Amino acid sequence: MMDSQDRNLFQAFVQGIKPLKQDTVTFSTQQKRQRQQAAMKALREKEDTLFYFSDEYEPLLDEDGGRYLRQGDDHYLLKRLRRGDFVPDLFLDLHGLTREQAKQELAALLLACEKENLPCACIMTGYGSFTLKKQIPRWLVQYPKVVAFHHAPKEWGGDAAFLVLIDVEENLQQL
Repeated sequence: MMDSQDRNLFQAFVQGIKPLKQDTVTFSTQQKRQRQQAAMKALREKEDTLFYFSDEYEPLLDEDGGRYLRQGDDHYLLKRLRRGDFVPDLFLDLHGLTREQAKQELAALLLACEKENLPCACIMTGYGSFTLKKQIPRWLVQYPKVVAFHHAPKEWGGDAAFLVLIDVEENLQQL
């Protein structure tokens, strides 16, 4: 408790001070709720995408794991991908990343391709210890929108990169 002398001293000190008026920020519960919902949606999409990438899954790929075609699709797509008929719309460089970081970046790339309707992407793994070069095909075949992938032609990275064809709405009509 303050005694009367302290109270008088305080009142004399604050005399003539105008209170601040808060006029720059409005706190709307609707805006706050929309931001929370957008953050939750982004988190769900990220978790949904990461669900497809199991490290234990061993797909039946060819010996080098450098090519894949989704069952039921035209083999000519794989040939066109190998020849470089598709130009990558997005590039992902995985040099220097750990497996977990690479998994997250790959998920983000595939989501970006879907959202932007970009049918082709290039994933650069490099040579290094071949860890990512062996793991990337295993993750890609688990993603349902991946139609095909193949080692990239020389101009897009050669054996140290993959060209990936993704099933997007516009892509289905053009092929």
